[in-house]
Amino acid sequence: MSLIELSYLDLLLASGLIVVLAALSLLLRLRVERQLLVAALRTTVQLLLVGLVLKALFAHATLFLVGLMSLVMLLVAGYEVMARQKRPFGGAWGYVLGTGAMFVSSFATTFFALLLIIGNDPWYYPQYAIPLLGMMLGNTMTGVSLALDRLTGFAWQQQAIIETRLALGQEWREAMRDNIRESVRIGLIPIINAMAAAGVVSLPGMMTGQILSGTPPMEAVKYQILIMFMITAGTGFAILLATWIGGRRLFDERQRLRLDRLKPS
Repeated sequence: MSLIELSYLDLLLASGLIVVLAALSLLLRLRVERQLLVAALRTTVQLLLVGLVLKALFAHATLFLVGLMSLVMLLVAGYEVMARQKRPFGGAWGYVLGTGAMFVSSFATTFFALLLIIGNDPWYYPQYAIPLLGMMLGNTMTGVSLALDRLTGFAWQQQAIIETRLALGQEWREAMRDNIRESVRIGLIPIINAMAAAGVVSLPGMMTGQILSGTPPMEAVKYQILIMFMITAGTGFAILLATWIGGRRLFDERQRLRLDRLKPS
């Protein structure tokens, strides 16, 4: 069965559902109608632009262009990680921490999948590299932002407890141990839920897209299993790295808690 192409009229009809939802928000005074409409507009514009970029990228698949687009994706994801936290680290640390953790984890995991598992030639071919990295960054971004938000929130709320532990002779690792563990757990919840529900509650996006494009179901399933494993590993590694470095950043060289390194809410 060939792929059924969608017209812009089809997309316009689908957008009507968002307009109805925004109207209900206005009627019920939920005050989310503006956010809904702006988010829908951003989604449309961003995806159309990405479609044009990918079309050009597929026609001129060079390592430089693929690397440039990957860098842009990483920088935007790093900004979103910082923007979603209530009390991010101030200065360059607020941006570098999440971005660096995602770079190390997502890029390493993507390289592993492209070089050793998929084995396409060339390995950086955008048909595989860009979607895979995009899924890695999207899920890692959510996990890291949740984990760092919880880490700094705990430190702010439990300042007295942490300082008491420090006064009793504990190092920062011991004083923050429970907070770091809970932050890692919170960050991993979305991807663990996604794995647990895959195929039973929902059909993941990549698998659905491949089936709609005519890929045999079992081949789509194998690719989806690969993606889920890669995303989970990459997200977990990034969360561990970000929370460890973030936890250390909350203390100075004399083991004093430094909440002044966080931006006020």
